[in-house]
Amino acid sequence: MARLLSVNLGTAQHIAGYKPLTGIVKTPVDSARIDRLGMAGDAICDRKHHGGADQAIYLYFADDYLWWATELSRAIEPGTFGENLTISGVEGRNIAIGDRFELGETVLEVTYHRTPCMTFAARMGDPMWVRKFHRANRPGAYCRVLTPGTVQAGMDVDYRPYEGERVTVSDLMALDGVKDIDPAFMRRALTTPIREKTRFKYETRLADLF
Repeated sequence: MARLLSVNLGTAQHIAGYKPLTGIVKTPVDSARIDRLGMAGDAICDRKHHGGADQAIYLYFADDYLWWATELSRAIEPGTFGENLTISGVEGRNIAIGDRFELGETVLEVTYHRTPCMTFAARMGDPMWVRKFHRANRPGAYCRVLTPGTVQAGMDVDYRPYEGERVTVSDLMALDGVKDIDPAFMRRALTTPIREKTRFKYETRLADLF
């Protein structure tokens, strides 16, 4: 059984040496309410790239944190990567679009992967972090909220893999920056509940082929 290790909330603040306000610095709390557009009390400062119905909740996984702890030779606390929920008991790299996580009454559906940015690099204090995170291909998962509810650290998580085409968050992250995506891959991805922004991009590219 998967388990919710940590519930993490962030307030709008500045990171030393980085001018924009950000909500990436998150602190574990006992519980929080999840609504359609995110977690109550959590700051989202860059709404162009974060938040919205298709990226309401960001998940990161305990097995990926263990990998990073070895890679960086130091322990990394839940919430360090700016995720709302830290989950154990599932393999993060194999999470696919359409997979669902049921936490009590709350139901989340995976929609996309996380793309690293300069805010993330500033959070980690490493100007090379974007490249390192991308190379590791352990992106975590964005989710839409199918059923709102309250989540609590330590609760059981019912993980339900998508029964259709398996398009993993790692598959998608590997295509960041790729211009000529295989049409067959795009067609497969369009059979999943992928985020609408990417659905529109793939549909447009496929239409341009004919």
